[in-house]
Amino acid sequence: MNRRNQWLAAPLGAATAAALLSGCGSTDGSNAGSGKGVVMGISDKVKSTDPASGYDPGSWLLFNNVFQSLLSFPKGGTTPEPDAAQSCAFEGGDSKLFKCTLKSDLKFSNGHELTSKDVKYSFERTLKINDENGPAVMLASIAGIDAPDDKTVVFRLKTSDATFPSKIASGAGSIVDHREYPADKLRTDNKAVGSGVYKLDSFSEKSATFSVNESYTGKAKAKNTGVTLKFFNGDQAGLKTVLESGDVDFAFRGLAAKDIAALASTKTGDDKVDVVQGTGAEVEHMVFNMNDPVVGKLPVRKAIAYLVDREALVKDVYAGTATALYSIVPTGIAGHTTPFFDRYGGTPQLDKAKAVLKAANINGKVKVTLYSTPSRYGPSTDQQFEVIAKQLNDSGLFEADVKSVEYEQYEKDIQAGKYGIYVKGWVPDYPDADNFTQPFFGPGNVLNNNYDNKEITGTIIPSTSAKSDRTAANTDYNRLQDIVADELPLLPLWQGKQYAVTRQNVNGLQWSLDASTVFRFWEISKG
Repeated sequence: MNRRNQWLAAPLGAATAAALLSGCGSTDGSNAGSGKGVVMGISDKVKSTDPASGYDPGSWLLFNNVFQSLLSFPKGGTTPEPDAAQSCAFEGGDSKLFKCTLKSDLKFSNGHELTSKDVKYSFERTLKINDENGPAVMLASIAGIDAPDDKTVVFRLKTSDATFPSKIASGAGSIVDHREYPADKLRTDNKAVGSGVYKLDSFSEKSATFSVNESYTGKAKAKNTGVTLKFFNGDQAGLKTVLESGDVDFAFRGLAAKDIAALASTKTGDDKVDVVQGTGAEVEHMVFNMNDPVVGKLPVRKAIAYLVDREALVKDVYAGTATALYSIVPTGIAGHTTPFFDRYGGTPQLDKAKAVLKAANINGKVKVTLYSTPSRYGPSTDQQFEVIAKQLNDSGLFEADVKSVEYEQYEKDIQAGKYGIYVKGWVPDYPDADNFTQPFFGPGNVLNNNYDNKEITGTIIPSTSAKSDRTAANTDYNRLQDIVADELPLLPLWQGKQYAVTRQNVNGLQWSLDASTVFRFWEISKG
């Protein structure tokens, strides 16, 4: 989550955003790849090979390598650049009309030509299917799409949406071949046809294989001849074992913090295991139900905010693989401030916690239960809340306990309003402050905590959505963060770092560990 290595690009300026994006890539089809193939171990599941369904880290890893989008995030950058598009720009000055011109000679891996018809079809298909596990929600601002000729696509938006370029640069913008994908239902044969750097050769519960797509015509140059994914489905110990044995060349996501530390000092002969650290934007929050009879009271939430020791939490539970978070917009994302640090401090402040409860005539120990779900957010989630509960209890002001619940029941209980305090994690869809604010505090937000601030929903979010110059939105985002820190519908806990653990002869992984959250197969080489 935190950016220890600053690979982030500078934010868009007003002039750049207004006439958005122009570029070109190789169109000679000479993308055979070079070097050796690599084997990657991953604990995430790839829940779908169809972009109309997958909305999870594993699926988007596949999408980002097999499919092209009109725009994509360059390595080390958070500003989208042309990919399948030659250029894209907002027209009309209100961020409601977005026009893209496609590059020439675009082809899918099956040899079919890629035209504006495929682009229009791909977006309309995702919206029509509207799969509950898919990214259609990210495209909800689309009112209509026109394809007046083979190279032109025009998106008409319902409301101003300056983040639309970032949304379509994500996995949600994957372009499929209209001849290969049914318009009204998902593809279920575990195959994928795209125009990206790689093509999917095989897919099963245990592994997937990819070879370089020689029809690809973008900027990327594959530094390997193919990638094999081995899936460990949450088996942290198994992933660690195969990395140590050399059965995989590197591991990404899913290793326990203690294992990352242990592997960093592991040697097998001359073959050292290295830990590659990069930037990230995954966050985790403690959420408060604003209708709860106990934590619905602002003084109780403030007392908790004064007592939670984030620094101890990331040290004791996450072994330094995360950093303390004092904002809803993480470090490295434009608009980040630290209002929770400014108001509640970076270390526990017992006197202030006592004072805020006393002023509200809240006497005796405050009883609270912290609800966790390790089946969704990992085994450290329970441990994390146990540490926080102890911090609260050690103050003498609280009587806190922890309950662990399976995810399906957990979500049902949250929607029913049964929990006062619970955990929510978030991996961003795109690297913009909008993706850390609108989903949490906009209408129908993902927190389900009965928080509604009219200034945020009625003024701030619409204002930020209308500003093509994203730096111009920072004042609004600062105000939003101040409001949330004052009203405390949630308490930010930590921001994660990204790690890959690799055999010594694997290079290029740093270019897949940035704030864009795009894992770039093509940058990886093996000596």
